[in-house]
Amino acid sequence: MATKSKDTKLRVAAVGDIHVRENDTGKWEEYFKEVSEKADVLLLCGDLTDTGRVAEAEVLAHELKACSIPVVAVLGNHDYERDHHKGIRKTLVRENVHVLDGDCVVIDGVGFAGVKGFGGGFDKGMLGMFGEPMIKNFVQEAVDEALKLDGALARLDSENENIKKVVLLHYAPIKGTVVGEPEQIFPFLGSSRLAEPINRRDVVAAFHGHAHIGTLKGETSKGVKVFNVSKPILVKEGYEQPYFILEV
Repeated sequence: MATKSKDTKLRVAAVGDIHVRENDTGKWEEYFKEVSEKADVLLLCGDLTDTGRVAEAEVLAHELKACSIPVVAVLGNHDYERDHHKGIRKTLVRENVHVLDGDCVVIDGVGFAGVKGFGGGFDKGMLGMFGEPMIKNFVQEAVDEALKLDGALARLDSENENIKKVVLLHYAPIKGTVVGEPEQIFPFLGSSRLAEPINRRDVVAAFHGHAHIGTLKGETSKGVKVFNVSKPILVKEGYEQPYFILEV
């Protein structure tokens, strides 16, 4: 792909929760061909596989051969289901997918930082690090994910302080994009801890999935645009081909 000029917008396509299965061979080829025509980069926001099997990742890797644009991804909770996430990551990296986990990549002048994220709740309902060790460990996981995201964004800033930064996650960083789900499960859909580095590091936009019946668009307390691009939401919103495009 030719390098774009400073003033040219990068067309970012994003989707999450595609849940590829072992019998999906051939299902995604036309989808990835179309995305390649409409966008300059594709973001996959977790739950790439349905049950966390490497065989499912192999099907996805084969289907991605039809994608002629760079692909950036994070893993989701389904990809961790069988503790085969390392094999899933390795399978996709072999197909030149940038699988981020506290990492970053720059594509045509736009920096992408990604982590899976974790739960813990939002705003005044956010779980605190108090009580039993099990609760503290749960909260610490969200803290660690937020720190990894902050580190990735800091590396982008160190390379170019004026770089446009985009975040991809699986779990939500704000409550606004999980609204529609039962409130009882909000603590398991994301954490406000993820929003802190997004706000502080001047991020342009953040994408996530995970909440299948949440809300497509929201924003952080500092006005950063957040998009829940879970495939079921895009289908519900009437996207004939479920991917969301933002020009950055």
